Parts: sequence; structure tokens; C-alpha cells
Amino acid sequence: MAQSPFAVARAKVVGVERISPTFVRATFGGEPLRGIGNPGRTLDQRIKLIFPPESGALPQLADAPDWYAAWLAIPEEARGSMRTYSIRELQVEQSGETRLVVDFVLHLEPGATGPASLWASRAAVGDELLLIAPRRGRLDGGGIEFEPGAAASVLLAGDETAAPAIARILEELPAEARGIAFIEVPLAADRLPVDAPAGVEVRWLPRGAALHGAELIPAVLEHLGDPPRAGGPGATDAENGAASGGQGAEQLLWETPQYSGLGEEIGQDPGRHERYFWIAGESGVVTSVRRHLVRELGIARSQVAFMGYWRRGVAMKG
Repeated sequence: MAQSPFAVARAKVVGVERISPTFVRATFGGEPLRGIGNPGRTLDQRIKLIFPPESGALPQLADAPDWYAAWLAIPEEARGSMRTYSIRELQVEQSGETRLVVDFVLHLEPGATGPASLWASRAAVGDELLLIAPRRGRLDGGGIEFEPGAAASVLLAGDETAAPAIARILEELPAEARGIAFIEVPLAADRLPVDAPAGVEVRWLPRGAALHGAELIPAVLEHLGDPPRAGGPGATDAENGAASGGQGAEQLLWETPQYSGLGEEIGQDPGRHERYFWIAGESGVVTSVRRHLVRELGIARSQVAFMGYWRRGVAMKG
């Protein structure tokens, strides 16, 4: 049986830090992580984390191509919960010892806490998770959407769930990169250090008690020279988008130059683009930004990537 480009590893917590009111940073290590991840090409790489069930005992899952089917075959009460995250940092020593860092967003409001937030809020050194991530040297498994090609500049935008991926992308951009990043977070104290290139501006947008997108959408539109106006796209889109049920309980917007979750015709790439757009976060907010960029500003589909990471009011799985 051919080896899967993704490996299943039992990862042990070797460090936990509350880096802001909203974020907890967990560092994973252990012998099973050797050979996990690709240093220098992490970007917005998606990985899977499997959290323990109520019993606290992680399921036994072999490192095999059929790991997902094997996991589904485990009784629901014993298999734990799976969630998707991105890698904040990958640290590989000359010895091969590997540390993988994940930033968790804490949603601890009554009725809004899921298994990942609950686990992260209680995480301690020695705790273990199952981690599914790329094998080192394997670049054929997917999970990376950031592909700016030869674009002269980039625009990154997202909420706190996209902040770790945006930060990782910024820290892997070449020193001569140009562009801007908009990161909406709950509080001013959630601004985190990011080692971005000198030519890329990073704007943190605290929204306070407002809905997701209330700061992000107007900031992006104003930057593009089309400030919000009465009756037009902008601040009202945060309410209309983030509060909407959208296309189904768990259907999220996912549109890249290579794939359309809506089944739309992607079309041919017209060539080198002046700017590349990467937008991620709450699906309703991302939908609003997409509508404006593609339908109203006429930006080519081949220069944009829109990813709904989650949907307001819906407990996402997987």
C-alpha cells in the first residue's frame, strides 16, 4: 500500500502559554513528530487535531492511508473530536527533533465552547493529541491555499481564526514582498508580534462587542478605494453575512484559483496579476468580501482565494 502524504502522530504538549486574552499557544513535541511538516513551506497548511473523548483516552489510530475511515469506524463515544487548524510555527533542530506550534482561539462563552476551545483552556504539559500533518518532503497532499504566483503585492485579510495562518504566511514571505494584512481580533490586547517583511503593513482591527466583520469589511473596502456607503457593501455586510444561515448547516465558502465550492467556472488565468488576495475566517464575512471583490470590483477569480473557516452559530466538525 502506498504511503500517504499525511502522517498520523501522537503529539505531546511540551509547552502552553496564554499569549493574549483570546489565544492560547500550545507547543507539541515527541519522537512521533520527527519527519512531520516542511520547514520553510508551512504557509497556511491545514492539519487535523483529534481531541480525547470524555474518557480522556485517545483512540488507537495507525499511521496508514485509510486513517480517516479507521477513525470513523471507532464508536463515536470513543473516537474523540476532530478539528482543523493551521500550523503557527514549525521548529526543526539539526538532530531532527521537531516542535509544532498551534495557536488556539478560545471561545468560552456559554453555548459557544467546543471541544477544541475547552481542551485548549485546560491544556497542560504532558497532555496528548492525535495530529495528522504532512510528512516531511511530501508536498502532494494539499492543505496549502496561499499561491500568489508572480503577483507584485498581496492582500491578506481574516479574523482571529485566520490570524495564525496569516502570521505564518507573513513570516515566510520573501524579504522584498509588498502588501498589506488586515487581522480582526476581539480585543486590542490580542495584537500579537508578527515578523512581516518591511514592505508589508500589518493592521490589527479590534472589534470589541461588534459582530465579526464589523471592522474587517470596511477596512478592506476603504483600502481598495471604495469606502462603505449607505445602502452599499461595508459595515452592514457584517450583520447580514455573519448572522446569516448561508448555504447550509456546515457548507462553507471555499473558492480558490483551482477550486470552486460553488461549482462556478474558474476560467483561464489571464497571466501575471498585480495583486493576489487571500481572505479567510467566518464564512458569512468571507462571502461578503468575495461578492464585493469578484462581482463588484471585477477582480479575476484567478487572483483570489476565499476560505470560510467557520460559520457563526454552527458547531463545525472535522
